[in-house]
Amino acid sequence: MKQTGLLKIALKRGALLTAANWPVVLIQFTAESTFKLLLAVPILSGVFLVTVLLGRNLWDLLNGDLRDIVAGVASALVAQPIALVSFLFAFAIVLLGGSALMFLVKGGTVWVLADADRSVGPIEQPPLRLAAFHAASRFSIEHYMSGSAALSRRYLTLGFGLVAVYVLSATVYLVAVFGGYRWITNPSLLVAWALVAALLSAALVVWITVVNLLYLLAQIVLAVSGRGVRWSLGEVFRFLKADLWDVIGVFGVILLLVVLATVASIGATAGLGLIAFMPVATLIVLPLQLGAWLLRNLVFQYLGLTALAAYIDLYAPRSPGGAPRSYVPAPH
Repeated sequence: MKQTGLLKIALKRGALLTAANWPVVLIQFTAESTFKLLLAVPILSGVFLVTVLLGRNLWDLLNGDLRDIVAGVASALVAQPIALVSFLFAFAIVLLGGSALMFLVKGGTVWVLADADRSVGPIEQPPLRLAAFHAASRFSIEHYMSGSAALSRRYLTLGFGLVAVYVLSATVYLVAVFGGYRWITNPSLLVAWALVAALLSAALVVWITVVNLLYLLAQIVLAVSGRGVRWSLGEVFRFLKADLWDVIGVFGVILLLVVLATVASIGATAGLGLIAFMPVATLIVLPLQLGAWLLRNLVFQYLGLTALAAYIDLYAPRSPGGAPRSYVPAPH
């Protein structure tokens, strides 16, 4: 019962702190959308290069998600090493530059939410008063920028370490999967290896999820404790050892909410798609689809930052100099 109470308090407090500092939701949404647009530039350039040099069909290359398009362009350029190296170099520059932007933006966001959690009292305890809600708002452009600058070096170090883990994980996965297909000469073993490849893909998804969670907790420890990257990584595991089930609880609740929001979004998109078959309705449906896309992404950002603020609330009492918080059950 006490564990459930702590989880509810952390989630409620995280949701209120994020709502009180709502500009960080817009900033995160804008930064992520900008990052995706930046990545689209070299990808579309590579698609254009393939269609011009190799005479490939444009729509065949654009069919699929981002990973399929990048893989299709790269495979089409294998016969042209100079063009392939140029495409990969341009993509890497944009990827690293956009990632650096995301790391710096996240620094300001975590800084603001950590300051809000440290400054405001038990806002999650009813009744919710407007004065307390306003007091939880710690956002200002100056405060956000100062936090981003204060954490910039450590967040860049941590972030590019995450990119290195991504690259290493993808390399090991590709070598294992495609190397296995190349080494297997017996056709009867290909079906079994396809099952192994599917299991490896699932394992990669789980591994990346765990890495992302550890990375998020390391960002929180860096901002709250003010220590270095190496110490913060060790502190993450000490924090998990003490509050593993609370962290899993927050992760599970937010994941469930994201899944429900995704299902609702798919249903709304499908409904609007059926209406769009009517020629006159297209002009009405297009703004509605754009609004639905905007709302969905803002909701996802809000849920992600709610989880971040909840993790901050769980870790803050265990941070160096953090005062332990007593469990106070909400009145019935």
